[in-house]
Amino acid sequence: MRMLTALLVVPFVGLAINAASAAERAVTIPPPTAATPAKTGTQTVVLAGGCFWGVQAVYQHTKGVISAVSGYAGGEKQTAHYESVGTGRTGHAESVSVTFDPQQVSYGKILQIYFSVAHNPTELNYQGPDVGTQYRSAIFYADDEQKNFAKAYIAELDKAHLFPGPIVTQLEPLHGFYPAEDNHQDFAVLHPSYPYIVFNDLPKVANLKRLFPALYKPDPALVSAARS
Repeated sequence: MRMLTALLVVPFVGLAINAASAAERAVTIPPPTAATPAKTGTQTVVLAGGCFWGVQAVYQHTKGVISAVSGYAGGEKQTAHYESVGTGRTGHAESVSVTFDPQQVSYGKILQIYFSVAHNPTELNYQGPDVGTQYRSAIFYADDEQKNFAKAYIAELDKAHLFPGPIVTQLEPLHGFYPAEDNHQDFAVLHPSYPYIVFNDLPKVANLKRLFPALYKPDPALVSAARS
């Protein structure tokens, strides 16, 4: 992901056609066979899967998700800045903190969406055009229950050979999540004509709507709205 000094928010017809084709080719992977742990109140998991713009957009449009905040996880607080993380030397991954109501959408569904439409879990330390450990596939679990459930689900998916290669998603304990700068929040919603968003991220939201229609909500949960 590369930020431009001045955002060029322009129609990008050719990329829109390619994006639609990519969305049509996507398929849903099966949900976990294990029952999702029963929870009361809200639950949060931090997910990394390439540029946080697209991952955030997917979960902002997911029913039951209360908030999806772009940020950094895996490194220290003092290096949790876009320019530093972009060097690939901080240990951070661009991540999204997903807070959800388990009575509306289960942790299992959150992970099913993560592996189905939010990113490609077979790409090691890159995602599409973005290369580096800061774009790795990782689940930063809040507790052992989240870790063990995710580990078992990954094993199921690998055993079923549903992807063209092995899943490389890392399971990492969450030691801290640091929200990204304001200009990175709600980026896909605010800049839907930005070429990177058109080509890489709008297909993800389209996949969510097509493959998980019961969980798609048209009005996104915006970080800016929550803050105001």
